[in-house]
Amino acid sequence: MKNLLATRANPDVTSALSGLFPVDDSPLAISLAAGSPNLDYFPVAAVRQAFLTAIDQQGAGLFQYQTAQGNLDLRQALTARIQKWGQVATTADNVVLTVGGQQGIELVAKALLNPGDEVAVEVPTYIGALAAFDLYQPTYHAVPLEPDGLDLNALEETLKRHPKIKLLYTVPDYHNPTGITMSVTKRQQLVDLANRYDFVILEDTPYRDLGYEAAPLPAIKSFDTQGRVVFLSSFSKILMPGLRTGWLVADGDLLAAIMKVRLASDLETTNITHAAIAAYMQANDLDAHIQTLKTHYRAQRDAMVTSLEQDFPDEVSFTKPAGGFFDWVTLPKGMNAATLLTDTMIPRAHVTYVPATNFYPNRDVTNAMRLSFSGLEPQVITTGMRRLADQLKLAIHRQAPVL
Repeated sequence: MKNLLATRANPDVTSALSGLFPVDDSPLAISLAAGSPNLDYFPVAAVRQAFLTAIDQQGAGLFQYQTAQGNLDLRQALTARIQKWGQVATTADNVVLTVGGQQGIELVAKALLNPGDEVAVEVPTYIGALAAFDLYQPTYHAVPLEPDGLDLNALEETLKRHPKIKLLYTVPDYHNPTGITMSVTKRQQLVDLANRYDFVILEDTPYRDLGYEAAPLPAIKSFDTQGRVVFLSSFSKILMPGLRTGWLVADGDLLAAIMKVRLASDLETTNITHAAIAAYMQANDLDAHIQTLKTHYRAQRDAMVTSLEQDFPDEVSFTKPAGGFFDWVTLPKGMNAATLLTDTMIPRAHVTYVPATNFYPNRDVTNAMRLSFSGLEPQVITTGMRRLADQLKLAIHRQAPVL
């Protein structure tokens, strides 16, 4: 049977998402791995009422075939939102609703990439994007991150050496996995590079509403002058992942190509869910809900960063995210976070995280880990971090014992 399968679906080559979240069945287990929203903050009652409102208002027609771009009321609401918070001047005709942000990434990949096409990605980068791109067998070029986002000097050098790069993927706001945010200056400079070197930017920004110290920065899309930027976001982090609703903004031929592959993929959107989200946004203050989320997540972020500062060994370094769900911890060279996880952290500390390897297209970095604070209360985070720190100190001492 394997001889009949497409190369991109070869089951012997695992997806970057396979086995992402390690399992620890101990009752003491604390997971700092999954970047899941805290379900205690889901507005269940309000969303339930929104579904009922949508059904009452639209009746049987709500369940009929609709449009491939998605519910017009929701697209209009999102147009107003991106104009307000991202400074992007667009229309509902340029908005496409997707099955989560992940489908948006896959649609852009499908619309742009032939086997062997060249793609630039910041490293480390979002695992789900690599999983989507991998299906189209691209040639990757890794671009390092700086504290204020992509290293644009390194990117331009890469573009000079590889002028056929077609797509650049970035998570500019509270980056997954590092928590880094791209500066406004770099956002504008990145668009200038895209115009000069003729490539598309996929701006993936599901965390942009979750800044704990400042309002969202202007989207990269706001600087787009040639229709080269696809803006992508999601309701998964600010409402509920189970709604499976993302949205993108694109223009011209790029939008037409995305719609063509969208029609072949699933024909149309899940109208009942999107009508319910539109009803929710009409009846509730989404920004007030987000403000409540930020209050809780800020306390969780603070618990993690405080532990990193107070409990972790001096030999490790870490980011201090201003928003989002994640912190990135770099271990001394020569350490393998994946081996440390399976051999030490799970059996001894009962703490799990995501090792660095899958965040790199060539799977060639091992001495780092992604920690998530989003799904746990501060006291649980503190407990897990102290366990993790204690075992890290022992592991570092074993690697370089004091004589």
